Parts: sequence; C-alpha cells; structure tokens
Amino acid sequence: MSALDYPTNRRSFLAKSATVAAVPALAAVAGGVLASPAAADSSGLPDYAPIPPSALGPAVNAQGYYVGRIERNLYWVTDSTYQAAFLTTSEGVVLFDAPPTIGHNIQRAIDDVAAANGVSNQVTHMVYSHHHADHLGGSFLFGDDVVRIGQVGTRKLLLSENDPARPIPDVTFEDKFTLEVGGERVELAHLGTNHTPDNIYIHFPDHDTLMLVDINLPGWVPFDSFNLNEDVPGSIAAPGKALAYPWRHFVGGHMGRLGTRDDMMLYQEYVNDLIAGVKSALANVDPTPYFAKYGDNEWAAVKEYQNAQTRYASAPVIKKYLGVLAAADVYTESTAFVLLESIRLDLGVGSQVHS
Repeated sequence: MSALDYPTNRRSFLAKSATVAAVPALAAVAGGVLASPAAADSSGLPDYAPIPPSALGPAVNAQGYYVGRIERNLYWVTDSTYQAAFLTTSEGVVLFDAPPTIGHNIQRAIDDVAAANGVSNQVTHMVYSHHHADHLGGSFLFGDDVVRIGQVGTRKLLLSENDPARPIPDVTFEDKFTLEVGGERVELAHLGTNHTPDNIYIHFPDHDTLMLVDINLPGWVPFDSFNLNEDVPGSIAAPGKALAYPWRHFVGGHMGRLGTRDDMMLYQEYVNDLIAGVKSALANVDPTPYFAKYGDNEWAAVKEYQNAQTRYASAPVIKKYLGVLAAADVYTESTAFVLLESIRLDLGVGSQVHS
C-alpha cells in the first residue's frame, strides 16, 4: 500500500529539514543576531508540556511533504505546519490554497497522485480560501493559465495588497458559488466574517469533506491570540456553522493531520470553557489592588488587572486540556485575553455604569 493510503503514521511536529531551513531565514530577519554561537544556546528557554501523539500527523518524506487521499479523488498535502487540498478530475486538477511553505512540493504531490492513478497533473483551477499570504503565497507558481476563484472580498483585498505572488481571482462570488469541473462539484460559501472578512467554507458534498481555514487546527489549541482572528464573535460562531454541513473529514489549513467532527466539537468546548472563564473573571477579579498600587499609572494598573483576569480564566482550561489539545500551555492565555476584550467590548459583559 502506498503512502497515499496511510493516514496513521505518526511523526514529531516539525521535520528536521524544516527546522534547519528556518534557522538561516530567522537569522536574516534578525540582521545576523542569531548567527553567533551564543544564540544557539537554548538553556534559558521555557519548557512546555509534551505534545499529545494524537495531535501529530503522518511523517513527511525526504522532500518535506506528505500527500494522502481524503476520499476517492480528493487529496491533501502538508508540510506538517500548513495544508492544501486538491481534486483530480477528467479536465485537470482543482487546487485549494497554495501555502508558500509547501511551495513546489504542491506540484510534486500532485505529480505523485497523477502518476499513481493515470490522471492529469495539470492545475486548471485554484480556489482561494481567503486572502492571507501564508495560504496563497505559492499561487504564482502555477502560472497564468489557471482559473482562480475567490470571494469578492478576497479580490478587493488582494487588489489593495498588490502582491504578485497572489494573483487576483478571475471568478468571484458574493455569498455562494458552485464550482463544477470535470464532473466534480464543490460548494463555496461566504457565511459572514470570521478569521478574515473573506474567509469561506469549502464543502465537498461528494467526498464527505469540509475545508475551513484558520478556525480549528485539529488536535491543537488556536495559534497566538485566538488565531489572530479579525472578527472574534464571527470566529466563535464559525464551528457551529461548520457542523451544520454534512461531513466526516476536515481540512483546517494548518498542522499535520486532518480533522473529524469530534475535533470540531472539542474545539468548540475549549472555546466555550474559555468564554465561561472570562465571564467569571470579569465578575470576580477585584481591580482595587492594581489601581491602588500603581496610582496615576493607569496603563500599569490596567495591564496587571487584565493579566490577572486572563490567568484566572485560562488556568482551569489549561489544566483541563493539557494532554488533550497540543500547546494548551503555550497559547491559551493569549486567546483568553482576546476573548476577554471581545466579550467586554463587543458584548458589553462587565461594563460598569458610574452612579
């Protein structure tokens, strides 16, 4: 059986090759500061809880990617940090996102599948999940003879960003669009803002699969500050909208494995636990000691007061999800702070009216 049929091999989170490749890039960004021998000393770095094996995905190959079948002629490719998907059809390949970290390995993955199944390896269509460069920055690799499809907001944002690596979509839609290529059907929908104003739901009804990028990263807590979501209430609502679709397989755009409906429900539970903790913190953490200590330095008082609220909200959630969701002890506090601010400012919870 080929690697295309194995979903179960486990690996460490980052391929060694990817780690090695990242070091000179980071050094360049830092202006050479990281190039000194002393910069390689990790003794002062904090320790975090081990990653649960259930969070990890299949091993990448020597070239740094893994390609696997989702169902029938729908496939996914990952470098263990980013994901794309592609659908082989009688008229060519439909690609869904093109993360630059996977880069040329996307075409190599397509070539693997095409060679194994005797189908075309030519990408003829590309669907954009949203405008962010970390998911679309490899789009230019597929040339001009590709029909690119995206939400109208994606077109508007890409026009303003003027990035040649992310060509403007040729076909746009406002709310819903059915893509039909080579006898295959994909349903695209914009159901309101979430991670970004243009992030869409990509449903494969004939493959029991949903793709929704940058919301739920299966097996992991959200990235820093609640995935940097631009619309926090919209992002909280997104999993419920996702679960309203019929699907068994989930492509989240990040990390090394596919997701399931259980993963989505676990993510919902995690976020709801944090929301409950935040509401409790708004009601129970006394601001008096912080303002008494810092006097006229209101920013210091607010900072320490909100730090206390964030710790209050996140501590029981971290304890509950350690060993369940990867990196619960890494980013839960920053997500709690974002939820705190949204609940306070967007929903008005905890607002106090002067008597």
